[in-house]
Amino acid sequence: MSQDLLLELGAEEIPASFVLPALADMENSLAASLSEARLAVGMIRAYGTPRRLAIFVKDIAEKQDDYVREAMGPPVKAAFDADGTPRPAALKFAESQKLALEKLERAQTPKGEYLVARIQEKGKHALEVLPGLLEKAVRDIKFKKSMRWGYQDVTFARPLHWIVALFGEEVVPVSYGDVKSGRITHGHRFLDPEPITLRSPADYAHVLEKAHVWAEIERRRHYADQAAQGAAREVNGFILKDEALLDTVTNLVEWPSAVLGSFDASYLDLPPEVLVMEMKGHQKYFSVVDAAGKLLPNFVAISNTPVADPKVSRNGYERVLRARLADARFFFDEDQKRALAERVEDLKRVVFQQQLGSSYEKMERFRALAVDLAKLSGKGDAATIERAATLCKADLVTGMVGEFPELQGVVGREYAQKQGETAAVALAIDEHYMPRNAGDRVPTADAGALIGIADRLDSIVGLLGIGKKPTGAADPFGIRRQTLAVINIVLEKGYRFSLGDAVDKAGELLGAKLPDGKKTRAEVLDYFRDRLKSLWTDVHRADVVESVLGAGFLDLVAAAKRVEALSKIVGQPGFEPLAVAFKRVVNIVQKQAAAVPAGEVDSALFEDEAERALFRAFHGARAKVEEAVKKDDFAAALQEITALKPAVDTFFEKVLVMAEDARVRDNRVRLLREIGAMFGRIADFTQIQAGEKA
Repeated sequence: MSQDLLLELGAEEIPASFVLPALADMENSLAASLSEARLAVGMIRAYGTPRRLAIFVKDIAEKQDDYVREAMGPPVKAAFDADGTPRPAALKFAESQKLALEKLERAQTPKGEYLVARIQEKGKHALEVLPGLLEKAVRDIKFKKSMRWGYQDVTFARPLHWIVALFGEEVVPVSYGDVKSGRITHGHRFLDPEPITLRSPADYAHVLEKAHVWAEIERRRHYADQAAQGAAREVNGFILKDEALLDTVTNLVEWPSAVLGSFDASYLDLPPEVLVMEMKGHQKYFSVVDAAGKLLPNFVAISNTPVADPKVSRNGYERVLRARLADARFFFDEDQKRALAERVEDLKRVVFQQQLGSSYEKMERFRALAVDLAKLSGKGDAATIERAATLCKADLVTGMVGEFPELQGVVGREYAQKQGETAAVALAIDEHYMPRNAGDRVPTADAGALIGIADRLDSIVGLLGIGKKPTGAADPFGIRRQTLAVINIVLEKGYRFSLGDAVDKAGELLGAKLPDGKKTRAEVLDYFRDRLKSLWTDVHRADVVESVLGAGFLDLVAAAKRVEALSKIVGQPGFEPLAVAFKRVVNIVQKQAAAVPAGEVDSALFEDEAERALFRAFHGARAKVEEAVKKDDFAAALQEITALKPAVDTFFEKVLVMAEDARVRDNRVRLLREIGAMFGRIADFTQIQAGEKA
């Protein structure tokens, strides 16, 4: 037999961003605990609203599975003497396991024969086990911020008012602080305020729906979306798509109802991003656009309560937005009384980081670095880059960005356009922040891309150089995000410059601010290597990625192409033996590295046709490999390298590398050294793991 389980925690309104992580914590904790407690379960489903967090588990076994616990004791030879008389070790072990001596068993192990206690534990009824598991699930919720209330020692996101804990029709005794479990839940705060008695877990979602609560998050999200879209159609408009905002409003309400509002059309001359941010950032309103994607003077708010007179509700929403837009207009007009160029000096009073100086100092560094990157890559206009880099942080000291930090770059772009800067400079001011987050696009133009790379490299090198490396989940300076942004920009734009040269230039510009420039360079490149490994192992074999990184990654574009090429060939028949042969080459070269000085291979010293054949095959392949590498055709280069395998195999079968004649021996090592160097242009094949599947 089995029964359903329900755990619901009712509280004051929980912040929208807390709901999904809290439900994940509850679900993960309960699933793990039930498995550990040997209670078989069916489906697990989470429900959540601003006022409740709930986990429903279908078909939990009424009784734990029986269990045989096995405990290993002392060796038999230590437990009994020669005539079989038990020694203290055997007696103490039996006593510790609460078994008679004759109940102990013997088991053969790789270390010999040992005493073993096998104790059968009868499974308990679920109701004996569940209270502790449910209380643990509550304690395991990790909120970003928690609070205490009354005289309670426990904490929660908001004060807890009720707990429902049902196993079938039975109440599971659970307590948290002074709140004890029962079967009483509550519907919508205003539409159905009376307490509701739940008979069983299966009734939960249906009962709450009758009480004007959509407890299922995806269903409530769908209704909120449909309501918003329907309201926008009243003015022949469409909701500006914003999944994050939809997620937020979904967890702000229990019974979504849409309200269409409007604002003075004169505000449409403000930058669209400003209007959208005013509506979204503070008010959680959806913007409305026409078929061409142009903003309309309308918005849609999602209310938690339908009202008898929609006009009253609409007027309230409009009044609040009117004040916000008036503030935006004020900041926009006031900011333009001073040109961006005049504000650059103000950056001297803005601290970027105490040890790394002001934002003005940072700007001077990354401006010089961006110009240098333009030279290294052969991309971008130097004059545009220099001007845009000078101005790109000036909007940080404007009133608009002070009010909406998310609009930095956007505000600078708008002000630059209005103040006569070129379109290329204005675009670069905005785009140097891209990508702003995961999934965001990279800059469209080279100026913004190169400034963005330089800005981030200055931060990465500076912060790692003063010991601000991310630890665990903590990354207060966003170094991981900035590192991935540099990688993504370089790869998508196809910039061909040495990452090592760029890091060197950034370190040079930081100068004495870095305690140890050489150590910093190594740490920065190691950090990029780790990010590349993490990024590429999501889609490629780990040993393939490691082998490519081992051969060098400072040209990020080339490294990415080498990973792709090697991934395609590594699973082909015959590749694994090639990797084995290469490892043999490398091992010999490494062992003789100190003993054999550098020098040219002398074909006159060859004694065996196998080494002559390998030399000819190598020279024929080397030119083709170098030509393919120049063209970034690493697949062709790998095919040429693969074609060497028969000659390499024959060489090792017929030729003794470590010949008695030192000149012959050194000549053979030099040949292998050159072959290894050619292989190493593509990857470190010693990292390829035998038996791995592509």
